[in-house]
Amino acid sequence: MVRQDPGPAPLLEVRGVTKSFGAVAAVDGVSFPLYAGEAHALVGENGAGKSTIVKMLAGVHRPDSGSLLVDGAEVDFASPADAKAAGIAVIYQEPTLFPDLSVAENIVMGRHPRGRLGMIDRAAVRAEAEQLFSRLGVRIDPSRPARGLSIADQQIVEIAKALSADARVLIMDEPTAALSVFEVERLFNVVRALREEGAAIMFISHRFEEITELCQRVTIMRDGRHVSTDPLADLTVDEMVRRMVGRELDALFPKQDVTPGEVVLEVEGLSREGVFRDISFSVRAGEIVAFAGLVGSGRSEVVQAVFGVDERDAGVVRLNGKELKPGSPRAAMAAGMALVPEDRRQQGLVMDLSIERNVTLPRSGALARLGFLFGGTERCEAQRWTQRLQTKFGRLGDAVGTLSGGNQQKVVLAKWLSMAPKLLIVDEPTRGIDVGTKAEVHRLMSTLAAEGVAVVMVSSELPEVLGMADRVLVMREGRIVAEIPRAEASEDTVMFAAMGQGAAA
Repeated sequence: MVRQDPGPAPLLEVRGVTKSFGAVAAVDGVSFPLYAGEAHALVGENGAGKSTIVKMLAGVHRPDSGSLLVDGAEVDFASPADAKAAGIAVIYQEPTLFPDLSVAENIVMGRHPRGRLGMIDRAAVRAEAEQLFSRLGVRIDPSRPARGLSIADQQIVEIAKALSADARVLIMDEPTAALSVFEVERLFNVVRALREEGAAIMFISHRFEEITELCQRVTIMRDGRHVSTDPLADLTVDEMVRRMVGRELDALFPKQDVTPGEVVLEVEGLSREGVFRDISFSVRAGEIVAFAGLVGSGRSEVVQAVFGVDERDAGVVRLNGKELKPGSPRAAMAAGMALVPEDRRQQGLVMDLSIERNVTLPRSGALARLGFLFGGTERCEAQRWTQRLQTKFGRLGDAVGTLSGGNQQKVVLAKWLSMAPKLLIVDEPTRGIDVGTKAEVHRLMSTLAAEGVAVVMVSSELPEVLGMADRVLVMREGRIVAEIPRAEASEDTVMFAAMGQGAAA
């Protein structure tokens, strides 16, 4: 009898792990291996248990049962420090930097290099940060405070922090969600180099094009359970989606044909020194207008100025013909404008408040009776919108911070949609949202447009822009450089305009 070669042993193995929070089983008997020199995708809808798996590997949670093994030996992580000592580094979906410390200090946090007298060697701290940024091919001043960094730059600092620990296992939880096309490719080049050096990569993403480009193996989860682990070469995207959602998925971009109505939003000559200049556009009822462009082109800053979150130096914003007061979100909301921001944790939610309170915050005055907001009224309103967006949670009274990233995004959407706005501005509406919910959010946007709502969308995902927009406004270096109708919009025309290489005007 010929004995078969069992192949290489896993560098890290998850074996039959279970984790419950109260009566909710977040993870139920999940097993899969991570091999050295391989990128392994972990996919599933929001609430499938991916984040709980990550937190167990990171030492944040201990499994209720089952085992974690490193190099074939069982380990018990009592803290994140134990996981780091075992060579596991995690890049979370949301940045976790200390805002008042410098970028370099964030990178070396907990292991500052010291000089002869035990003092922190600040020159060495800066030199290490500069070396890491050079390796990543980015320019960020190591001495600047982390506060004020864009989400893309915060993510780059998180990546540098993980790489500085020389981890053998790198867990990446939606690391590309706020990165430009070029930053994603630069990150992938670094990941490929780490893979070739023998690191094991666990990659969590809702973007299938990234999974197929980077990964060799895929583990699929659904409702906290393991569905399958297979070589990527054995799966199609359609099959992965079917296993994730447990059903056939309708069209991802269910865009309805709508005849635009009257002009709802008019923006003329909007400018802010050093950020954007001479921005003019309009949006009609029933129309979806998308802002495209590279990260840093000024898209988010423009819509924040339109909503009044940011000041503007010049320009006029009108909603249904009425000029809005500059720098006043309250005036914008009163006129019927809603903004779903890019950074849901910092700008879209009050993390310590309940799910139901977050959903009803913009309408708390309208829902109150005799100056009092009754729990039953609040709960009924929140229940209606969380069900419509298929939000997964334990109880409506739970803090919104306990939800997964994608479900937090749904709560932000629910909060603003409950206002029945005339103009809905959505900045990265499906960032960090699973494929099943993406289709639902797109369907909801299309339905709102069909009902006469004017929609402005900022998105870094070209398929989303091309699939949902009636018109595409391309920004570069703070200016609108192209306006492309739906019939003429393609990846080439949008990207050429964004890169300054010409596009249909």
